[in-house]
Amino acid sequence: MASRLKLSPDGLKVLWPQPADDPNDPQNWTDFRKTVHLIIITMSAVVPDFDSGIGIASIFSLAQTYDTTSGVINDLTSNWSIFLLGWGGIFWVMLMRRYGRLPVLFWSQLFAFAFLVGATLAPNLATFAGMRCLTAFFGQVVTGLYVVTDIFPFHLQARKLNIWTSGFVISPFLSPFVFGFLVARASWRWAYAIGSIYSAIVLFLIAFFMEETMYDRHLALKPLQISTGLRYRFETLIGVTGHKMAKYRPRWPEVLVASLDVAWRPQFFFVVFFEALVFGFSIGVNTTNVVFMGSSPPVGFGFSQYAVAGAYATPIVAVLLGEFIGRYVNEFIMDLHIRKNGGFFEAESRLWTCYLAMPLYICGFLTLGAGIQNLNEAALIIGWGIAFVAITLNTVAVYAYCNDCFPRRAGEVSALLNFARSVGGFAVAYFQVPWATKSGALMVFGVETAQVISLDALEESDDFYRLVIGMFFIAVPMTQLKGSYFR
Repeated sequence: MASRLKLSPDGLKVLWPQPADDPNDPQNWTDFRKTVHLIIITMSAVVPDFDSGIGIASIFSLAQTYDTTSGVINDLTSNWSIFLLGWGGIFWVMLMRRYGRLPVLFWSQLFAFAFLVGATLAPNLATFAGMRCLTAFFGQVVTGLYVVTDIFPFHLQARKLNIWTSGFVISPFLSPFVFGFLVARASWRWAYAIGSIYSAIVLFLIAFFMEETMYDRHLALKPLQISTGLRYRFETLIGVTGHKMAKYRPRWPEVLVASLDVAWRPQFFFVVFFEALVFGFSIGVNTTNVVFMGSSPPVGFGFSQYAVAGAYATPIVAVLLGEFIGRYVNEFIMDLHIRKNGGFFEAESRLWTCYLAMPLYICGFLTLGAGIQNLNEAALIIGWGIAFVAITLNTVAVYAYCNDCFPRRAGEVSALLNFARSVGGFAVAYFQVPWATKSGALMVFGVETAQVISLDALEESDDFYRLVIGMFFIAVPMTQLKGSYFR
């Protein structure tokens, strides 16, 4: 039996899943074809958070246009759009399991593009808020984890997930960085118009270059392909082919409860709850740092619009650095574990990266908090950068671990992780700025990283402190010790 197994080109690893003797199997695609799909799916992963981040660059201009405050703009548009990013993924993944990846991605991105155009032309704040929320709900399609597992064998998935994950981690900072300079000299509507153009480019790439990656491996005999050529391409894109294939795929009762079937399992729940806190505070940092930097002392730094935009280059560089480090760290840990485990891989080894990420996370957040409290620009930049290197490392490790635990539930895993990070972060902007104004940013960021700065901080937030500091030690070591038992 071993002699019949298909191996990687270097002959060192067994390919999993085993490619079928069928040229249509995405596992048999050429490296170039796979790379094109990875680029497109990473670009589409940028869209939802990139669109949401345009509001960060435009927050003061929006407040001026609609005659309100930056706090109202944050609460009414940014926070609720982040909240709906999480729910959108859970809804769309249900359709993907029935009708395929390509048509769901196409239609959702088409609607997201239309609603973003609506936000660009919105005549009043109510319309603008509604359009932003709808853009977030339709734009967040968690296709990336599905596509990566569809087309790449197991031993390459962590590396490819690193690229895809970096796309959506870096996306909230691209728009404040790029459009901050624009909004300083032109209307905020131009920022949303350019965001719409980017969405249109992604939609064009999906329509003309992306193919269906869902391969019904469980079917012994594949249904005959009735249409061919351009007609087949068009029918696959709009969902006609997916509708015909739906009768061979999981039924609606199974699809509707699939996410719940994953969410309750302890090897998933504890790690994802931990990731929700880690990533959630990073979302809060992204939405509130613009307030700290743009507000006048003593609340903030009083930066100009140009300085605020330039500062958002910090997390962009940090995420790229985290992607570079994570690529080699994850592969090193995987290869080392396999060698020590007699050629077999256990998913829990992915979590060793978290031990590298957490000290960096604590160091970064404490430095960031001290920088904001003392209005020290160097501490702000250094702390912000270190924190997002850590967040990138931790997020890739958690995504890879959960995907390894549930190889047949990649979509549900991605949707639930997206939901956790969105719900974990959308509310931070409500309390972070007022709390920092009252008690100091060092205490705020210290508590968020579970470090007690003073006895007063402990007295004010004892329960929250115990929750956060315990989460890493409960989730990661416990899951490493008991994960295989849970599975």
